[in-house]
Amino acid sequence: MPLQDDNLLGNYLRERRQRLDAGKLGYPLQRRRTPGLRREEVAVRACVSTTWYTWLEQGRGGAPSEEVLERLAKALELSAAERDHLFLLAQNRLPGVTWQAGVDVSPSLQRVLDSMTHTPALVKTAEWQVVAWNHAATKVFVDYAQLPPEQRNILLMMFSNEEMKKRLPDWHQVTRGMVANFRADVARTGASEHVRALVDELCAMSETFHQLWQSQEVSQHGEGIKQLWLPDEGVLELEYSTFAVEGKPGLSLVVFNPRLQRDCETVARLMARP
Repeated sequence: MPLQDDNLLGNYLRERRQRLDAGKLGYPLQRRRTPGLRREEVAVRACVSTTWYTWLEQGRGGAPSEEVLERLAKALELSAAERDHLFLLAQNRLPGVTWQAGVDVSPSLQRVLDSMTHTPALVKTAEWQVVAWNHAATKVFVDYAQLPPEQRNILLMMFSNEEMKKRLPDWHQVTRGMVANFRADVARTGASEHVRALVDELCAMSETFHQLWQSQEVSQHGEGIKQLWLPDEGVLELEYSTFAVEGKPGLSLVVFNPRLQRDCETVARLMARP
């Protein structure tokens, strides 16, 4: 029987169910006329009634709740991408964000950073912790490898380091935008509760941060122009662009491209220094 295009959710559930390996999941293989698990087996795994699950595959079970969809995703052993697709079919939206601890920067992503020899670039978390960088970034910004991991936070450096204030001609405008972006990042990735200690620390050390945080401003500026004042070079202008790291919702790749030819020459001189 051909699949009905108007039953996208039911067809997807059926196809995912039939792809499961009953033997690996500990079910007997005798008397199985179809591949995968039976409807009643999926229903038990998802803690729903067999009748309702059957209706769901037939396109007449109604819209499942978020809780039920999460149980179905686990019962069907869906990947993160398959879980997202399940929610889009059932509720026309992505599932709620779930905070993912840990920062795993793959070797291939590090090689992408290293390939940009004269373009500073780094990878940061939703808490604005720098977890990967290239050589150009150490020459233009700071040598992150020389800092203890807990001090590699962009916000901590921005609000606690007086030298950083001197290097940013528009420090007040920059920090206002950063805090608004930071608020958006922690909400987007479900990290609000996990950054409470960081926010408390920043509020205690900086009245400016405290006021900006209390303002409740939210923004997402993925690109713009960053100006840095360098003692021996003057003002360096960089165009920055921010990219999400696929499969790592808490990670962002930020690339700082020299804006003009004179900026390219400035970066080249910095790179030539020992």
